[in-house]
Order: sequence, then structure tokens, then C-alpha cells
Amino acid sequence: MKYMFASDIHGSAFYCRKLLEAYRQSGAERLILLGDLLYHGPRNDLPKEYAPKEVIAMLNEYKHEIYTVRGNCEAEVDQMVLEFPVMADYAVLVLNGLTFFATHGHVFNQDNMPPIRKGDILVHGHTHLLKAEKVGDNYILNPGSTSIPKGGNPATYAILEDTTFRILDFDGNVIREITLG
Repeated sequence: MKYMFASDIHGSAFYCRKLLEAYRQSGAERLILLGDLLYHGPRNDLPKEYAPKEVIAMLNEYKHEIYTVRGNCEAEVDQMVLEFPVMADYAVLVLNGLTFFATHGHVFNQDNMPPIRKGDILVHGHTHLLKAEKVGDNYILNPGSTSIPKGGNPATYAILEDTTFRILDFDGNVIREITLG
């Protein structure tokens, strides 16, 4: 099975459109969003085409295909306008035989690991820095940011296909790849 991971849309209608186009073209079964969907946050500049109401409408069209976790910019009012759950701090997902602890990254991250087992995978956003590494007995993954990338990275998302995790830019270039398991 194929799954798409993305984080940190931050209300950008421009990048939400690009993300959903990439999602449709990818053939992924689910879109897993790692938080910070609508609000840009006080530490970030406004992203390109900042239009949270447009992002709401676009994402709600895919409500039956989205799994998401709460980012540090999500609030109860976001749940009132989004038609899929957005307030869980984390999700444990078993995808293609692999166990993922999915979270935004502002609480659990490489420096504050969640209680996961050897071989499990921590996937998070928040830093706007892409990552795909084996650290000790676990993997740490971050698809980067769709709208406000940092560290000189392009805007990115990731695809999990079988046990391969690929981070791609919106031109379809593979930026980083790792085989899990």
C-alpha cells in the first residue's frame, strides 16, 4: 500500500492545492497530515496565498482519506470547521507491517522520544526540516514542510510505498529516501 505524509500547510491555499494534486497523482490510499494545517503561527511569515478558508474547503473534500494529528498551531476552532478529526496529539499507525508513532513534533521528537519499541518509527513535522534517518534502534522521519520549508530545503511531502519512505519536492524529485525495517 502507498501512503502520503505531509506537514505544516499553515493555511497556504497555493501549497494545499499542490499537495492535493500530488496526492491524487500518487495513487496513495491515505493522506497523513502531521499538524499545523490552517494557522501560520506567530513565528512564521505568511505563506504563499495564505487563505485558511480555502484550505478548509480543499481538505474537507478529502475527509474520508485523511488521518491527522494536532499541531502546535491547531485550536478547538479548527475542529469546528474541519470535517475530520484534528485534535489527537498522536496516532499509532500500522502501515505495510511497520509501526509508526505519528505526531506533530513539538512534544515528542528525537530529543524527547515517545515510548516506542525497538524498530518502531517516529514520524513528525514541526521543525520544517526534512529527515529520514535510523537513530539507534528506531527511525526518525520528517516529511519537511509543504509551505514554509527551512534550512534551505524546498517545499516537500513524503510517500511510503511498501517499506520505502521517499521525501519529494513538488516537481517530483526525490530529495531523500530510506528503506525501513
